[in-house]
Amino acid sequence: MDQPISIQHPERLLAVAHAPRLTRDSLTTLFALDERLASLVWRAREPTIGLMRLVWWRDALAALDERPPPGEPLLHAAAALRPDRIAGHDLAAMVEGWEVLLDDPDWTAETMEMHARLRGAALFRLVGRVLGREHERIEAAGEGWALADLARQASDPATAERLLAMAEAPLDKGITGGWPRNLRVLGMLAVLAREDVRRGHGALRPPASRWRLMRLLAHRWTGR
Repeated sequence: MDQPISIQHPERLLAVAHAPRLTRDSLTTLFALDERLASLVWRAREPTIGLMRLVWWRDALAALDERPPPGEPLLHAAAALRPDRIAGHDLAAMVEGWEVLLDDPDWTAETMEMHARLRGAALFRLVGRVLGREHERIEAAGEGWALADLARQASDPATAERLLAMAEAPLDKGITGGWPRNLRVLGMLAVLAREDVRRGHGALRPPASRWRLMRLLAHRWTGR
């Protein structure tokens, strides 16, 4: 029996649980893949080893366009995204968003912008494709979400504040005007990222805290 694919982050798990039922498996695969790639970066004791593992995933995802997947369950789930018009090379491109963090341990502004675009914008764009909508606002929200999420991982408070400052403009662009019901999976995550920007690094609420979960559900019902 295939190992079930799951999302570990409680807020993303809750957001996907409120998506249309027929989209949940595909959305779970996309967010689970992002989590797997993230784990390779955060657990890498040596950047070179982490990069080697990311390259393996990049090549394996790209190969889905040419041949059946190997035994890795997440690759099988990724191959099943083809009916959603998501090819292996679309997923492989997301790996580069994580590679840049290991290539540049100083996390320059250019690196952070690349991470936001190659990881966040790409992930939100593919989620939007599953949900039947593609728009530049979705990608902008994804960039801001990725920067705010990265700020939570930064060990240096100054770097975290820089990331949150960079996240403000794309989040405002993505969120202004509310979100239609079928895109609120993404809106739920984007509004939490904007709250992080407003609070600042020193006052971030813990993931899945009561307030954050209430904010998720409020957006689910209102779109704001």
